[in-house]
Amino acid sequence: MAVTVMQRYEMKYLLSGEQADFLRRKLEGYMKIDKYGLTQIASLYYDTPDVRLIRASLEKPAFKEKLRLRSYGLASDTSPVFLELKRKCDGIVYKRRVQTTVPDVKGFFAGGELADGDLQIRKELQYFRDYYQPLIPACLVIYDREAYYESGGNLRLTIDYRPRFRMDGLTLTESMEGIPLLEDGWSILEVKVQGAMPLWLSAILSEGRIFKAGFSKYGEAYRLRELKIDNDVATMFSVMKLTDVA
Repeated sequence: MAVTVMQRYEMKYLLSGEQADFLRRKLEGYMKIDKYGLTQIASLYYDTPDVRLIRASLEKPAFKEKLRLRSYGLASDTSPVFLELKRKCDGIVYKRRVQTTVPDVKGFFAGGELADGDLQIRKELQYFRDYYQPLIPACLVIYDREAYYESGGNLRLTIDYRPRFRMDGLTLTESMEGIPLLEDGWSILEVKVQGAMPLWLSAILSEGRIFKAGFSKYGEAYRLRELKIDNDVATMFSVMKLTDVA
């Protein structure tokens, strides 16, 4: 049965290629790669036209929330996708999601109701949609994920390679390509646990000089887009100034 409700601590780290290789070696005997192996994941984030949600999130408040539609691999109109409400409060991450389809999601954001999934979660998603309306596709984040699990425990660890984004072609059904979020060879480690991090994992991270880094994929995509806009405006004014002098 698909997991629809999650509550846990999530810690993020940035890994160089060497650190990722080190970590994978050290995890042997402690954790196993899940049955899916390396998986392509795409998350389509919804936001208001003035990107109210991501701007609020980047201010690092005690409480923040996001809404995204996730697919595992390139989606079709009939393949399962997951509409997910993600909230973070005082360091604890809460996720609630329903399995649905791309056409149903389009109808949902046009004012309709989701056809399937837990009724309470569907009500929460509808309340979120109505509270922040209008919500529109704002950013597509894609990465290649390698997931590890601890046998008999609740520890989960993921390494996201080649994280990338785009802010056009905002659909899960067309392409898994985008603009890089990190320098070549770098990846994102996420440690997900319901309680304290195991001492053995803390020791491995310390040995590898792997330190916590506050990193939001959607947030970094927004920052890079704003930086490009600023650079484009600066270039435009420079060209105008040279034209005036000429």
